[in-house]
Amino acid sequence: MNNPQPEQKQRYGLLTAITLITGTVIGSGIFFKASSVLTATNGSVPLGILMFALAALAIIFGSLAIGQVSARTDKPGGIMTYYEEFISPRMACAYGWFEVFIHYPAIIAVLSWIVGVYFCTLFNIDGSLLLQCLIGTAWILICFGFNTLSRKGGGYFQNASTFIKLVPLLLVAIFGLVLGDPIAALKARPVAANSASGLLAAVGPLCFAYDGWHVATFVQSDIKNPKRNMPLALSITPIIITVVYICYFWGISSILGPEKVMEMGSAHVAAAMEKILGPLGGKVFFVFVIISVMGTVNGETMGLCRTPYALSLRNMFPAAKKLSVMNKAEMPVYACLLSMVISLVWMVVHYICQSTGILGGSDVSEIAIMSSYLLYLPLYYVVFKLWRKKEIKSFFMGFIVPILAVLGSAIAILGGLQNPLFVWYLLICFAVLLIAYFYYGRHKNDIVSF
Repeated sequence: MNNPQPEQKQRYGLLTAITLITGTVIGSGIFFKASSVLTATNGSVPLGILMFALAALAIIFGSLAIGQVSARTDKPGGIMTYYEEFISPRMACAYGWFEVFIHYPAIIAVLSWIVGVYFCTLFNIDGSLLLQCLIGTAWILICFGFNTLSRKGGGYFQNASTFIKLVPLLLVAIFGLVLGDPIAALKARPVAANSASGLLAAVGPLCFAYDGWHVATFVQSDIKNPKRNMPLALSITPIIITVVYICYFWGISSILGPEKVMEMGSAHVAAAMEKILGPLGGKVFFVFVIISVMGTVNGETMGLCRTPYALSLRNMFPAAKKLSVMNKAEMPVYACLLSMVISLVWMVVHYICQSTGILGGSDVSEIAIMSSYLLYLPLYYVVFKLWRKKEIKSFFMGFIVPILAVLGSAIAILGGLQNPLFVWYLLICFAVLLIAYFYYGRHKNDIVSF
């Protein structure tokens, strides 16, 4: 049956769409994973830059491809809606469940833990994993709280945190490339020392650093003139992010040297800030880093809260009537609460995985992110079909872009295969998809489409 889309005021403009994508993608990943990329490339900065550029294929051309689809609808639900309109409602249901139970909450848990890690670093606390996770849990509660109570508040914080987080990134990039020794950083390690499998190991951290671009599609119904602004945001932002990432990576290697960055791990950020600005200035700017991570959690939270709501509007989720209830701030309060509980469960899972070392140097979010690239592939094929039907006129947008997007996803998936638990994790993802698939089958007579 068809049902009119609930009328909502569109509050966010193009700037918020851009800052949402930028703010969600640029968060802890570049700060937390730069050392992992150097380790995977054996300290080679040129290879690290090359890997950043290759990984950017997934986000740049993936965003361009999804942008072509988003330009053809203004309905709520983001990628889930694209599945519903261009592939099938049943697959839309499965994708939505994957986002609710695996992708979003796993990332929120890991990012919130990083808030705890950096909080302990800022105040010189010798924090245990448990303390770091507890601080991260507190931020999850706060973040879901103000997003539930204020629809505008989440957008305002996203705008502010995006501009704040660019300050340390640009500072490191400018200081390292202008006042540092970027040529010496490029020559620090011989390129020939790296193997293909070693380079693929860098893909996991890079996928984490680049993930989050799809979040903006889930707030598409809140964006003014979405058929114009969403494709623009998805086209402009990935290029900005890639340039910023490469400049930061090269800059931090020029300031501290690749070996020091690898040795210090995530602590290299504080060391670089202190070297640039002194102890007090370093502390102040490290606060900016923490805010940037918090902003990333906020962006993921904005996306997750709206996903059970979008499913409930279609009766594709249990307790649909309850989850579609809006509070005075016009936020789906019960969908927000459910999302928060699932994120807290994933924080527990993350703690267990980190404390036991079962995932090695990885975490619960990396494989979830790489698994998501499998689910983007059908939408890239949709773009190709739209081009064949002449609905997309441009050969570049309709043919070249989806091919390069598939190539980017293939690189991400190959990187995931380097993790010995990737197949098992993939089976868990498949189980969630299968449950959703059969749930849809049992309730298909009650499903509402827009």
